[in-house]
Amino acid sequence: MPRSPAIFHFLLLSLFAVFAFANATAVSTMIQQFKEAPQFYNSLDCPVIVDEDEEGEGSILCSDQAVHVAMTLDTAYIRGSMAAILSVLQHSSCPQNIAFHFVASATANASLLRSTISSSFPYLNFQVYPFDDSSVSRLISTSIRSALDCPLNYARSYLANLLPCCVRRVVYLDSDLVLVDDIAKLAATPLGDTSVLAAPEYCNANFTSYFTLTFWSNPSLSLTFANRKACYFNTGVMVIDLARWREGDYTTKIEEWMELQKRMRIYELGSLPPFLLVFAGNIVPVDHRWNQHGLGGDNFRGLCRDLHPGPVSLLHWSGKGKPWARLDANRPCPLDALWAPYDLLQTPFALDS
Repeated sequence: MPRSPAIFHFLLLSLFAVFAFANATAVSTMIQQFKEAPQFYNSLDCPVIVDEDEEGEGSILCSDQAVHVAMTLDTAYIRGSMAAILSVLQHSSCPQNIAFHFVASATANASLLRSTISSSFPYLNFQVYPFDDSSVSRLISTSIRSALDCPLNYARSYLANLLPCCVRRVVYLDSDLVLVDDIAKLAATPLGDTSVLAAPEYCNANFTSYFTLTFWSNPSLSLTFANRKACYFNTGVMVIDLARWREGDYTTKIEEWMELQKRMRIYELGSLPPFLLVFAGNIVPVDHRWNQHGLGGDNFRGLCRDLHPGPVSLLHWSGKGKPWARLDANRPCPLDALWAPYDLLQTPFALDS
C-alpha cells in the first residue's frame, strides 16, 4: 500500500505526457495560417462553363472546357502549394475556368487541408482525393534521399485511377514552383495522335546516370531504350492525357519496374526512374520555359542555382533548398525573391517557441 501514491503519481505523469503529445501533434498540424487571396475573374473572351451540379457530369470538375490541374497536398509542403495555386490564378486569363484536383494521403487530416484551401481561396473550384499509401508503400525502395521515399511522391503515377473518368487531360504540378505565365498555354500542348504525356526534355543531361551498372550491364534491361531517343525529363511539370493513360494501363507498367527494382537495384532515385523507363523518348517535348527547374539547389551547402538560358514561364525550386525554408532561415538565394510575393503565410512561429 505505501507504494500506491507513487504509482498514482506515475499514472498522472503518464497521462500528462499523453495529453502533451496529443496537444503538440494538434499544434503541428495547425502551425501555419494563411491570408485570403484576392479573387480573380475571367476575361470577357473566356468560355462560360455552366456548373449544373457540384460534383456530377455537369460540374466544372468534369468539364472539357476547364483547365484541370493536379497537385499533391500535405502539411509539409502546404506553404509551397498555396503559393503555386496563387501564381496559377494570378497569371491565368480564365482563372474561374481552372479546376484543381488535390491528392492527399488517406492518413492525412483531409478536413484540415480542405479548410486551409477554402479559407485562402473561397472561390476555388477544387476537390481533394484520398490516396491509399499502402497501395504503393510495398513497392517503394529506399533512394539516395529519404524525402523521395514518401508514398505521396508516387501519387502522380495513380492520377488516372484517382481522378474521375470524365477528366481526360490534366496538368500535373509539383508544390515547389510558381507560374509566371498563363497555364492554359501549357494545358493546350498538342499531344498528337498517340502520345500520353508532354514535358520539357533535357537531352544534354547524362541519361545513363539515372540507372545503375546492374541495369546497363543487363542486355535485356538496357534494350528497353532501343530505338528510343531517351532523354531526361522532370516529372514535376507534365501534361497528361488520362484517357490514353487508362487505355494503356501505364500505372501497371510503372509498378512492374518498381517491383523489379525491389528484386535487383536498377536505379537510385525515387519516383522519377520508372517514369523514364516507361516514357523517355516517347513524350512530346515542351519548351524549357515551362520548367526552369533545379532552383532549390542544396539548402545545406548554401548552393544557389541560376536560371537556364531563355524565357521563363515557370520557376521550379526542385532540389533540397525550398524557398520558404531559406527565407525563414534568413539565407535566401537571389531567385527566392521571385517566390516570396506568392507566399500567403500569415503567422509563422516555431513549435518550440
